[in-house]
Amino acid sequence: MAKEKGGFWVGFAAAVFYPVTALLARRRNEGGEHIPRTGGALLVMNHVSHLDPVYDAVFTHKQGRVPHFLAKHSLWNVPFVGTVIKGAKQIPVYRGTSDAQQSLRAAHDALEQGLVVVIYPEGTITKDPDGWPMTCRTGVARLALEHDVPVLPAARWGTREIYDHYRKQFRPFPRKTIVTRVGAPVDLSAYRGKPETLPLLREVTDVIMGEVKDLLADVRQETAPEGFYSAKKS
Repeated sequence: MAKEKGGFWVGFAAAVFYPVTALLARRRNEGGEHIPRTGGALLVMNHVSHLDPVYDAVFTHKQGRVPHFLAKHSLWNVPFVGTVIKGAKQIPVYRGTSDAQQSLRAAHDALEQGLVVVIYPEGTITKDPDGWPMTCRTGVARLALEHDVPVLPAARWGTREIYDHYRKQFRPFPRKTIVTRVGAPVDLSAYRGKPETLPLLREVTDVIMGEVKDLLADVRQETAPEGFYSAKKS
């Protein structure tokens, strides 16, 4: 499959990430056919480990597309890491600053340019002790409603078994299995064209993340809890 051209830094990242991810885990990828081979798409994923972007980048790249992640802007200041993510045209997120709206604008621009945007609506790795999604930010709903692109729910499970940030555990051995499953595009036709009120954005966000949670339940072969975990409980 011919891959979308991403330039030198995307190629560099792929050369590093492919062998590292293969060393740490076996992969089982499902539903990659839902990712369009050309044109914009919004890939909406759960977030359980700091390793997620590495594995999700490789997964998306294997589908022939270059992933464009929304990532906290402080990473741009990390030596070398900042150079790579800037060169790979990732999207900085400025939370709690006057530049916060510009973060979403950059994501809008990426979708308009026909790129694949990967978003973790939780905003950080989940604080749910069992790894289920938390209550999410509504920026994903704005992106989904304002662009005529597929909104693809996706779940990935297994990365936390390698690196669990909250428990400060890194367990590369024995080698784990990471499963990524992409679902069919979410049907948001009932919401399009309506005023973007906060209740509407919350409902759309929960609809999208409900699809992500259902996929995660299938991957884990477990019953998902009702609703979404609130970080205020922690």
